[in-house]
Amino acid sequence: MTLVQADTEVTAATAPGGRRPAVPKPVLTLISVVVGVGLWWVLALSGPDIPAPLVVLRRAIELIKDGTLGGDILASLRRVLIGFGLGVVLAVPVGFLMGWYAPVRALIEPWIQFFRTIPPLALIPLAIVLMGIEETPKIFVIFLAAFLSCVIATLQGVLTVDRTLLNAARVLGARDHTLFLRVVIPASSPFILVGMRIGLGSSWATLVAAELIAAQRGLGYRMQSAQLYYDLPTIFVGLITIGLLGLLMDRILLLAERRLTSWQETR
Repeated sequence: MTLVQADTEVTAATAPGGRRPAVPKPVLTLISVVVGVGLWWVLALSGPDIPAPLVVLRRAIELIKDGTLGGDILASLRRVLIGFGLGVVLAVPVGFLMGWYAPVRALIEPWIQFFRTIPPLALIPLAIVLMGIEETPKIFVIFLAAFLSCVIATLQGVLTVDRTLLNAARVLGARDHTLFLRVVIPASSPFILVGMRIGLGSSWATLVAAELIAAQRGLGYRMQSAQLYYDLPTIFVGLITIGLLGLLMDRILLLAERRLTSWQETR
């Protein structure tokens, strides 16, 4: 058990328990979905430019049967997973170094903040000119979006570690590597996982924009092609698919967050 876990468990033991909702969470989620689809149906009936849910469902079945949707999903998922994974793998150690060593932070943080003010979408034309129109520029801009979100979250996590825990560990004779492994990493993990969730959303947004500009396959490319023919059902299929994939990946990260930070007091 780490010092962070012990400290949090004592707090959690004395804290009053949260009240559970009267209606189970899955029921509330189902109600939310039904209401959302109902509102969509009402808008479709009142607005001629909005396809009804059944029309979109039929179009989705057609795209699934001919393999188009599956191919687009695989192409987009591959780009997101590679870019997002590379961004997180690099961002976490860089964030720890920036938070732990002030000189490293002074050297790197201005550049991080500089690139944060530039939307990754604005770099797509430059990436295409320098890297071509293959997979590399798409993965690069996704990587950048994920990296910037995660590195800031990791840095903030290290900077907000309770100094009392650090001092207590030092008094007990903990060396720097033990202090880092048993205190800093556990205390920073909630920030890292939140940064990963934010970076995941940024990755999907960046991916769709990249595919709109230069791609031969993918969900963004399919939506762009559908727009040329005013194929609204296909556009809706793309939007819903992106939303569902992003939601599923976010739930996976949320599950990992709950498992890795089970020691943390929650409501």
